[in-house]
Amino acid sequence: MDRSTTRNLRSGLKRGVGSGIKVLAAASDRVRRPPAGVTVLIYHRVGRRAAVEMDLDASVFDAQMAELAASGRVVDLDAALAILAGDAPRPIRDPIVVTFDDGTADFAEVAVPILERHGVPAVMYLATAFLDEGRPFPHDGAPMSWAAARDALASGVVTYGSHTHTHALLDRIDPEVAAAELDRSIDRIAAETGAAPRHFAYPKAVAPSAPVAALVRARFASAALAGTRRNPYGATDPLALARSPIQAGDAMVWFRRKVDGGLGLEDRLRGAANRVRYRGATT
Repeated sequence: MDRSTTRNLRSGLKRGVGSGIKVLAAASDRVRRPPAGVTVLIYHRVGRRAAVEMDLDASVFDAQMAELAASGRVVDLDAALAILAGDAPRPIRDPIVVTFDDGTADFAEVAVPILERHGVPAVMYLATAFLDEGRPFPHDGAPMSWAAARDALASGVVTYGSHTHTHALLDRIDPEVAAAELDRSIDRIAAETGAAPRHFAYPKAVAPSAPVAALVRARFASAALAGTRRNPYGATDPLALARSPIQAGDAMVWFRRKVDGGLGLEDRLRGAANRVRYRGATT
C-alpha cells in the first residue's frame, strides 16, 4: 500500500470517528439542552491551504457567514459583553460572535473580504511575534504582514485582540515572563494599528495559573478559553469566555448546532485529548 493510500485511509477513519463523536454529542444535547446566552465561534484559517481541521474551504466559510448575516444574530464582542452583563437589552434570539486566532495571511486575503461582503464583524487575536518576524505558524501558516493587518482593519469589520507575543502557553511560564508576553503584544498591536487591544484569547485555549490569570484580568476586558457551549446571560465571567471551534469537518448541520450552543461533549473529549497532546509544549 503506497503512502497516499495510507494517508487517505487514515483521513477517512479520522473523519468517521469525528462524525460518530458529533452524533453522540448531538444526542447528549437532546438530554441536556444548551442554556440561553451568547455563542462565540472560533476560526483559525480560511482557504484550505493545509489539510488540517482548522483550515476551512473559502466557499464553506462564505456559506456560514451568509447564514449568520441572514439570521441577524451577529454582534461584535463589545456588544456581546454588554448583553451578558445586563448593560444592554437581551435580544429575542441569542447572539453570535465571530473570532479568529493567530494572524495568518489568509485572514486578510480570504476571510476579511467575505466578512466585509456579509457585514459580519470579527475579532482577530494576534500572536504578534509572528507578524513582526514573518515567522510561519505550524502547518505552513504564512503570517499576515502588519500592512495587511492595517488594511483589514480599514474594512470596518475587524477588531484586534491579543494572543500573546509568541503564542506562549500561560499555564507553564513564570508570571514575569507572562507579563512580558502580554505587554509586548499589547504594545505591538497599539504601535501598528493605533489602538491597544481590549480583548485576549489564551493560546490553545489552555487555562492559566492563578497569578497569570490575575495579570490578564488587569489588562483586558475579556479573555477567551475553551468550551463548546453558550455563555449564559448574567452568569458569565468575561475573563473566561467559552468559544466553539468551527472545523473543516463540520457540515452545515454541525455548524448550526455549534451556533446554537451544542456539541459540548465533543469539546470535552477534545479537551481531554489536548491535555495529553500539549503536555510538553510551550507554544
